[in-house]
Amino acid sequence: MNYARPRSLDLPQASASDALWVTYRWMTLGLATTGLVALGVAHSPDLVELLLANRLLFYVLLFAQLGLVVGLSAAASRLSTVAAATLFFAYAGLTGVTFSTLFLVYTASSIASTFFVTAGAFAGLSAVGLFTKRDLSAVGRFAIFALVGIILASIVNLFLQSTGLLWLVTIGGVLLFAALTAYDTQRLKRIFASGQAQANLPIVGALTLYLDFINMFLFLLRIGGNRRQ
Repeated sequence: MNYARPRSLDLPQASASDALWVTYRWMTLGLATTGLVALGVAHSPDLVELLLANRLLFYVLLFAQLGLVVGLSAAASRLSTVAAATLFFAYAGLTGVTFSTLFLVYTASSIASTFFVTAGAFAGLSAVGLFTKRDLSAVGRFAIFALVGIILASIVNLFLQSTGLLWLVTIGGVLLFAALTAYDTQRLKRIFASGQAQANLPIVGALTLYLDFINMFLFLLRIGGNRRQ
């Protein structure tokens, strides 16, 4: 994800690690918001029925999520911290609403276990991004093409309904967002260390890592989640 940089926020070298931990805290709060909203909606039969009965509403929520991501990424440097945080938590909350339908497909125990597996994998991959001496820039360039490929393959499979292609996309998705987790972590670390991070980058960075996490979670859930009978 490219960040517009109309103005910068000077960060002393000594505070770079602090800024990165702030980013992780924002991401954790976003994940907590998504989880709480998902649980709340899933335990409300009326809300679940509304989502299932009104497909248009469901797609409106999906497009609203996309709009919030684009809006926050594009305008973060011009927003106040309160406004940027509001957009971030609005996105996390809307994601929780749509994620509530996962409880209709998968058992709660498999959702929970997949979440913890994802958390462990995310922590390990972030550590790679933080401590590796290898430049992961090539990973970011490759990921753009891989993401386009996965999206196109997913669209094609809507018509083909191929089990083999579905598994290929799923495994590819896990590998892609695993690689992006390490790459995005290293990229954020370098931006903070440069002392020229844009305003609200901790929040935008949290959104980036949040997206890496939830996409990896969804692909892992497709692989290992136990479906309801």
